[in-house]
Amino acid sequence: MASSLPPRSSYQKKENAGLARREMGYRSTPRRNVLSALNNGEANGGTPADGGGAAGGAAEAAPVIEFSGREDVERLLAEKMKGKSKNDFKGRVDQMSDYIKKLRACIRWYIELEDAYLVEQEKLRGAMDSENARHTELETQLSNAIEELKAANLDLTRRCESLEESFNKEKSEKLIAMESYEKEKHERESAESSRDVLTVDLERVTHDAKRFSEQLKMVQDTNKRLQEYNTSLQQYNSNLQADASKSGETISKLQKEKSAMMETMAILRESNSSMGNQLESSRVSQQEAIRVKEELRKEVECLRVELKQVRDDRDHSVIQLNSLNIELTNYKEEIGKTSKECESFRTKVSKLEETCNTQQEQIQTFQKQLAVATEKLKLADVTAIEAMTGYEEQKEKIKYLEERLAQAESQIVEGDELRKKLHNTILELKGNIRVFCRVRPLLRFDGDSNGSEGASISFPTSVESTGRAIDLINQGQKLSFSYDKVFDHNASQEDVFVEISQLVQSALDGYKVCIFAYGQTGSGKTYTMMGKPGIDQKGIIPRSLEQIFKTSRFLESQGWNYSMQASMLEIYNETIRDLLVPGRSNGFEMTPNKQYTIKHDPHGNTTVSELTIIDVFGITDVTSLLEKASQSRSVGKTQMNEQSSRSHFVFTLKISGSNENTGQHVQGVLNLIDLAGSERLAKSGSTGDRLKETQSINKSLSALSDVIFAIAKGDDHVPFRNSKLTYLLQPCLGGDSKALMFVNISPEASSVGETICSLRFASRVNACEIGIPRRQTQARSFDSRLSYG
Repeated sequence: MASSLPPRSSYQKKENAGLARREMGYRSTPRRNVLSALNNGEANGGTPADGGGAAGGAAEAAPVIEFSGREDVERLLAEKMKGKSKNDFKGRVDQMSDYIKKLRACIRWYIELEDAYLVEQEKLRGAMDSENARHTELETQLSNAIEELKAANLDLTRRCESLEESFNKEKSEKLIAMESYEKEKHERESAESSRDVLTVDLERVTHDAKRFSEQLKMVQDTNKRLQEYNTSLQQYNSNLQADASKSGETISKLQKEKSAMMETMAILRESNSSMGNQLESSRVSQQEAIRVKEELRKEVECLRVELKQVRDDRDHSVIQLNSLNIELTNYKEEIGKTSKECESFRTKVSKLEETCNTQQEQIQTFQKQLAVATEKLKLADVTAIEAMTGYEEQKEKIKYLEERLAQAESQIVEGDELRKKLHNTILELKGNIRVFCRVRPLLRFDGDSNGSEGASISFPTSVESTGRAIDLINQGQKLSFSYDKVFDHNASQEDVFVEISQLVQSALDGYKVCIFAYGQTGSGKTYTMMGKPGIDQKGIIPRSLEQIFKTSRFLESQGWNYSMQASMLEIYNETIRDLLVPGRSNGFEMTPNKQYTIKHDPHGNTTVSELTIIDVFGITDVTSLLEKASQSRSVGKTQMNEQSSRSHFVFTLKISGSNENTGQHVQGVLNLIDLAGSERLAKSGSTGDRLKETQSINKSLSALSDVIFAIAKGDDHVPFRNSKLTYLLQPCLGGDSKALMFVNISPEASSVGETICSLRFASRVNACEIGIPRRQTQARSFDSRLSYG
């Protein structure tokens, strides 16, 4: 075998070309043409009458005939016996034996060609087996890597459990210290009261005062140690925030890589379409080559018929020439013939010779045309084979690109899943319930507050407290509070939304998210949640919806399809009112007999019977609904606020998403709540209906605090049913749900009592751990990173 297989890694680019070369010329040595072997006998032997034996001898002495391609086989099959009379059995037998020898040579050639194909098939099978072995080895390596990753994950889980145990231990120590502090505080108060009663015994009072001063020093030392411990925890939290920012950068890099992959996918699709066009053109050229081949084959058949006719004419002329030569000899023997007759016969002979020469020239011309046609046919076959080779190459390349495209799409899906997990992990580390504080700026009509009184609120500037703490001076006593985030009076609506945008993203990822504003009436809750007309004045609700619709449209390119439903209600005096019901205006509902019942299914989904639910497709739909709801909400005038919200406003957006490419389904809920303002009856001056409203508002807010504290303590019974508000928000206050409380406070000195109550309530909520403990977990994780570093 002269041919050899090319490497498999080139997508078998030359396989079809090699088969074509083997078919057109199986051996590298020159081949003998079958037609030349057939014509040698006639050319060497002359006429059949005197050269038949010579032709038979030449056929027997001829070398073994070899075949160079399919054309020689077709010529052999098309060959017909000629030049022998019916009675010349010996000549016919010789021709038949010659023909049988050629058939045997043809069969041997086919057997050798088949053996060559079998050898190449075995080589291809060996190459395929080696590729399979290599793929098996790669799969083994991947399985080993997966096992190593699982072992590392198990190790990290164990470390996390040990950190949680350490955290619980420190928490118990902190509780013991706080109990001792409270105990000492009660003892100091009892000492002061006994000093007032026993003023007669001055020496005893002096002694008690010294003793209590010593105890006060001990308490101050304990308080100092607790402050240092709180400072270290805040430092750990800031370090974790830095890590979270790094994770955000990593997520942004993944998103950039994702966009680059999408561009690559578009380029690959364009390349695929161009390759399809090239494939179509190659098919057209192949069909054209096949048509030309058929035309050339028909032309060759015509030339063969003409050649046969010319040969018959030549044989007839040769016979006539022989007969004339015999007659000429007879005339020469006849003495009585005249010279004129001889001249005439000579003239005829010369004409016949000219005719024979002309016919010989025509035969040579036809032979040249036949050779040219054969070459054209070979070129057409080569062109067809090259077109098939190019088609196979394009097919392999398209298959490779499709595999790359599928791999890129798989990487995009895995990257999106990793982003969701990292995003959820960051939010869980920050806490499933978080507390933000926002201070309203002083307004022009805050007449009872001058500059010095307004300066009773300050913000620490230390590294660990910047943006996380607030100080309040009341009657010369300084009160310090710290939260997850503190916004001063200069913070804009954009600054506030940037901090909660990640929480809004969790709703699109399939989690239940609840954001509510708490505080006294007139502290800016409605402004924080709803805002005012204008781009810079928009509140949390419109900005959150803009982000959700923008992100959902972006995810459509990855195969995600989202549907959203909005509902708006208010809870007024423990009664649910539908703000989107047709015909409602100015707080009055046209169909007051509707029974709005809150129901929870086993999957944690909440529904309110007979509540109006509207499908929304863009921010314009939601904006019109918000305007309608704001006009229908219950408001009233009190001594503390001209436009005081007298009900709890609850905006609910249900998000359902599905991905046809990956088969994923998510269902998230976003609850945005503007709570009614808390107020003291003595200060608000409420009477009649306003008194009833105030009592209902304070009762529901108290029920909300009871629920949060019960969940934080892990009580078996959580009083969700004590209020319509808490029962409605039951699925959003536990499990893997995310909750955020905005505590809004007023800066004027006349509201310092309400401000202290709001800040203390927010601090108690901030100390609660619902879901995964965040602050101690952050500290322990930072310690573990230091130890490993």
